[in-house]
Amino acid sequence: MNYLKIDKCSTSNGTGCRVVLWVSGCNHHCQNCQNPQTWDRNSGIPFNLDTLFEICDYLDKSYISGITFSGGDPLLPDNREIIQAISTLIKFYCPTKTQWLYTGYKWEEIKDLPIMEYLDVVIDGQYEDDKRDVTLKWRGSSNQRVIDVQKSLKQNKVILWCD
Repeated sequence: MNYLKIDKCSTSNGTGCRVVLWVSGCNHHCQNCQNPQTWDRNSGIPFNLDTLFEICDYLDKSYISGITFSGGDPLLPDNREIIQAISTLIKFYCPTKTQWLYTGYKWEEIKDLPIMEYLDVVIDGQYEDDKRDVTLKWRGSSNQRVIDVQKSLKQNKVILWCD
């Protein structure tokens, strides 16, 4: 898996100050995508153990609320194994840090993936330019949902984290 950058402290990709891992690779190719430079899974920097240590070092700061996986699409099949490994390690070593993930896949397509056990919030669905709404929190178009992952898994239905 490749990544394009790591933000050390973002306040626009989830609650609080967050580390954001911007991964490469997306097959959705949404019209007027905000990050088309992330589509090519071969672009960017190969993720390795040093990258993981860098992320953990950033997460160790008391003012950091958690991590957000974005891109590209962290749940592109080529990215899933490494994203799940990162998520698992963060949950183990930083259990108080929340984990958010943006994906173009719908909840119904991804809810059974093992990574869901570790995530707190998923923003699902492709960006749809005709449903663009800059007033929405944490998403770009009205078809996308901000899902409370753990409540949704327990109740076996989509529970929104926010409207």
